[in-house]
Amino acid sequence: MPRYLIVSNRLPVTVVTAGDGYELKPSVGGLATAMTGLGGGEHDTLWIGWPGDTTALSEEMRERLDGELRGRGLVPLHLSVADVEGFYEGFSNGVLWPLFHYQIERVNMDAWRDWEAYESVNRQFAEAVAAQWREGDRIWIHDYHLMLAPAMIRRLLPKARIGFFLHIPFPSLEVFRTLPWRREVVTGLLGADLIGFHTYGYQRHFASCLLRMMSLDVVVDEFHWQGRTVRLGSFPISIDTADFITRASDPATEEAVAKITGKTPGVKLLLGVDRLDYSKGLPQRFLAIERLLEIDPTLAGRFRFVQIAAPSRTNVETYAQFRRQLDELVGRINGRFSTTDWAPIQYLYRATPIEEIIPLYCAADVMIVTPLADGMNLVAKEYLACRIHDDGVLVLSEFAGAAWELGEAVHVNPYNVHQTALALQQAILMDPAEQHARMVPMRQRIRKWDIHAWVGSFIAAMEATARPQRETAEDTPPSPADIALMHSARRLHLLLDYDGTLVPFAARPELAEPDPALLDLLRALASHPRLSVHIISGRPRTVLDGWFGSLPLGLHAEHGFWSRFAGGKWHANAVVNQSWKERIRAVMEDFAACTPGAFVEEKEAALCWHYRLADPELGRNQSRELALHLTSFLANLPVEVLRGHRIVEVRQQGANKGIILPSILTGIIASPEEFVMAFGDDRTDEDLFAALPEHCMAIKVGDGPTHATRRLRNPEAVRKFLRDLAQGNDPAKTAARAATSSSAPAANTAAIRTA
Repeated sequence: MPRYLIVSNRLPVTVVTAGDGYELKPSVGGLATAMTGLGGGEHDTLWIGWPGDTTALSEEMRERLDGELRGRGLVPLHLSVADVEGFYEGFSNGVLWPLFHYQIERVNMDAWRDWEAYESVNRQFAEAVAAQWREGDRIWIHDYHLMLAPAMIRRLLPKARIGFFLHIPFPSLEVFRTLPWRREVVTGLLGADLIGFHTYGYQRHFASCLLRMMSLDVVVDEFHWQGRTVRLGSFPISIDTADFITRASDPATEEAVAKITGKTPGVKLLLGVDRLDYSKGLPQRFLAIERLLEIDPTLAGRFRFVQIAAPSRTNVETYAQFRRQLDELVGRINGRFSTTDWAPIQYLYRATPIEEIIPLYCAADVMIVTPLADGMNLVAKEYLACRIHDDGVLVLSEFAGAAWELGEAVHVNPYNVHQTALALQQAILMDPAEQHARMVPMRQRIRKWDIHAWVGSFIAAMEATARPQRETAEDTPPSPADIALMHSARRLHLLLDYDGTLVPFAARPELAEPDPALLDLLRALASHPRLSVHIISGRPRTVLDGWFGSLPLGLHAEHGFWSRFAGGKWHANAVVNQSWKERIRAVMEDFAACTPGAFVEEKEAALCWHYRLADPELGRNQSRELALHLTSFLANLPVEVLRGHRIVEVRQQGANKGIILPSILTGIIASPEEFVMAFGDDRTDEDLFAALPEHCMAIKVGDGPTHATRRLRNPEAVRKFLRDLAQGNDPAKTAARAATSSSAPAANTAAIRTA
């Protein structure tokens, strides 16, 4: 089994120093529990993280600490006080945390120094991982503190298998795009092979960012980035359900529950358990208690609400101000409604061990979990696990990730104080039969999908990404067989796509005119005694004639519908039939009218609907609708629909890049003496690749699955390869030189890479 390197901001133990000594205490949180289960199972693990502040320890004591931690399978990354302040408090919790929880007004958008600390610490984590990694290891990075680490690790370890899981919400595009460092954060995540979220909604938000910011179109749950296939997935984290059930069933717990309920017999217990954080919706929750007593005064004295708020980030001024706000709010509400023997809110600001929390879960008639935004919220699941008699009511915010799984809870919008108050009234008065009907399916669900199932599902997805990928970004030279064929060939034939292969894509077709350097390169290639050159493009023949008509090249327009050999005239490779165009043009123009930035391009044997200038998300959705509509609309017409790079094309059947091979290489296509190299970047080029005989070489340009056996990174790499070919006396020697240049930067290499 592979070893897993677990990478998180904190280790599962925290160092507490006293003088020059220290004590190790378990870290609090669901992640520590989950990953501890992974380590205790069949997988070997090594955990890399910050152990806590060790600056007070002597060098000798720190070495002793490091040795003890390593004995537990833990690798400490010691950070300076300045690192922690900038990386953890400044950027992670001063920028990312509030932004991802939709608290934009709390975000420090001028945190440039904190951003530098965030980058620095992420780099330190990446270097620590690289120092521990060995062939076959899997790397699992956790949470918003380390969103740059995947790409940094990828640069250090190109062959590594990397997973990333985000434990908080990923916000909508409208919120995320306010982040000044939005592109750097997204690019950092793209170093992973698998990016996991709690819910499909968060996954969808991230996919929208990829499309709008990076022009990356996620197909189902995959997309291609820098030669790799990257997967997205939703993996709702859970708890060790069996452990909570066991604890709740313990006789000692039953005794503790009896003491809690015996103090106020007949009074309903409402419970809230949260960290003191503005994302948890505590002010709104207290206001809902106030509103409940306003709309139903008869409930006064019939319930008591216990809110436990664990101290959090106590050295951050925002949190200190928030605590003062809560103290004042509780004081006002209790002052308004309390009697000599009853107060509606019992507010406990303290860290409470789980041994004390579990009896409260068992005793609580109503559990109130109403965050304004929350990645998952495991408190809700802990409460359900402890309800061993299938009773009780869970009041749950629709903005908690857990709401996606727990549909039988009483859902509320915490911003709607009145609605929440009515939901609390419903929960207090709910009869046992309804409680049971709601509770049973939720408890069954968390028993089946527990923390072990969560870990297993992510690992299974990680292992799926570990399969050999045809989209590999690894640089590899031509095989010896390739070089031998090139060396023995009488002539070398180059079949070149244009857009996306020789030039980058432009916003409009007319903006991709060849530059002087490209024209000089094509002229040099065509003049080489052992080379013949053909450009095979989707562009109209008038455009190709205008750009390349003076060069001694073969030109093939509209994906092979028209051909013109050097010095010859254009001829059609199929009979032109334009009877279908009028109907299709009207449909495309209607879609273009509803998609600002889209336009229709007409060719002799095709119509193209372009959306490169449209809003990416709108354009993508409209292109799908258009393609579906046309596919059904054209069922009985002699045409076919293709989707390409920001384009939907309807072309006449019977013409594609594959059918022109016989006319290009008449009589020599099957001869090993004629070596053929075909270059292309999109779906239309796959027809050509598939038609090539085995001894020919197909070269995919860019990312994505392909029939090609070799790959170049981008048009710049294609030009570099062709320049070397034009300047060399022997094409085989050129390829051999490319094969030895493995140390060259990936973006500036002439080497052909195995797909």
